Amino acid sequence: MSVVPFEVSGTRFGRPVRARRGSRFALPVALGLLALPLITAAHHARPAPYGDHLTVHARVDDGTATPELRTQGRVVQAYDRASGRPRWTYSREGARPLALLPAPGHAVALWSDGMVTDTARADGSAVRWHRAIPAGASWLRSPDARGAAGVLQPLDPRGRMLAVVTPQRVAAYRSADGDLRWVLPARRGCAFEPARSMRHGEALMIAQPCGDATTPWTSQLIAVDELGRIVPRRKPLGNELPGGAPDGPGTRAEQELAPPR
Repeated sequence: MSVVPFEVSGTRFGRPVRARRGSRFALPVALGLLALPLITAAHHARPAPYGDHLTVHARVDDGTATPELRTQGRVVQAYDRASGRPRWTYSREGARPLALLPAPGHAVALWSDGMVTDTARADGSAVRWHRAIPAGASWLRSPDARGAAGVLQPLDPRGRMLAVVTPQRVAAYRSADGDLRWVLPARRGCAFEPARSMRHGEALMIAQPCGDATTPWTSQLIAVDELGRIVPRRKPLGNELPGGAPDGPGTRAEQELAPPR
């Protein structure tokens, strides 16, 4: 057996070659075993995305009872109608819920940091999606926001489409996956007022006051539905999920509608 010299602590020794190889491989293995608990701890210590904290308190066996929704302080809560007991609660770090829109299967909330979220309403099993309102946090803190009145609006009776109304634009999202379907910007020199909106049949009417006193009142009120702004001979994009699936991710298609002249 050949013998080669190598150094340990600055002293020269003769050892078999296979002993040297064993020492070379043993050190990385030992370091890996020591690092494993640290890696596991770091994995568990990762913060929840968007600061989410979703807690399920009780599950309904038959799955038929739809919980009521409410906001309490800094949380959104779903609770049983009969017992009043909470079924799930949802909070986000550094934010509080300002508005809540119940829809079949969905609990849509608007938060003080300008985030819109959708939670599975029946069992609180997941937060399906998050969407941020551009410059939403600063506007929501202002008196002009009126406590976020009218910002969240359903665009169809079944709640399949959601409108987020801000002074600059109306953005429509598909409830199933949060896909942005169309955007309607406010006319130049005008601004939408979410608090001054109402439903008329299938349409959502939104006030759009303008600074120019000569602007006719007909231009200061717009009508939208799930397919976009209601105008003669429009050609809107469809909002169905690809392949006709009842739920799941879809491709993004944005329809930018030009403001009225």
